[in-house]
Amino acid sequence: MTDESAPLDSVSAAVVNSGIVAILRAPTADYFAAIAEVLAENGVTAIEVTLTSRGALEALAGLRRQLPASVAVGAGTVLTLDDAKASVDAGAEFLVSPVLDLDLVAASDVPFIPGTSTPTEMYAAHQAGAALVKLFPASSLGPDFLRNVRAPLPQINVMTTGGIKIEDIADWLFAGAKAVGLGGPLVGDAVVGGSLTSLAARARHAVSAVSFARS
Repeated sequence: MTDESAPLDSVSAAVVNSGIVAILRAPTADYFAAIAEVLAENGVTAIEVTLTSRGALEALAGLRRQLPASVAVGAGTVLTLDDAKASVDAGAEFLVSPVLDLDLVAASDVPFIPGTSTPTEMYAAHQAGAALVKLFPASSLGPDFLRNVRAPLPQINVMTTGGIKIEDIADWLFAGAKAVGLGGPLVGDAVVGGSLTSLAARARHAVSAVSFARS
């Protein structure tokens, strides 16, 4: 089947190539450096640091210095122009939001992935210049929703996020998602100092699911 999706910039392409965006969200960002290292070593090469985590900007800057250039590092829960500027200044290569703000999409100096939950929002975000559009909360809508939307709108590159488990990854990719955002089901208790060995195993499982769906 021919892929009719719109072409991607290099950063958005890196996110798609990863297939998984690891969402780091916790009361504090104290463990983000160790988590990101394990994720990158096990094939998860797109990482989103949410601004709701205390110390997020400092952690983001550290990750950009720490991780290889092949790992795309972005900021999540970006809601304002000030959020966007501070994130980019800290080294964010892409920005993610749970909502659709067309002004933010248009003003961003880096790829901006806005949250959408209807075909109209998804199309508006695409028309505003969003190379990737986030479907959120994805688990409440389901893969069939995405499959049905992409039938008339195949040009929209969609990243699905919200309540997705590792065992759901293949279903979303089969439905047409270009990448899947995973928070708790992937990162687990590592955000509060839990086992990095278990984190590595989950990362490998997630990466295998992407490889399976794309093979």
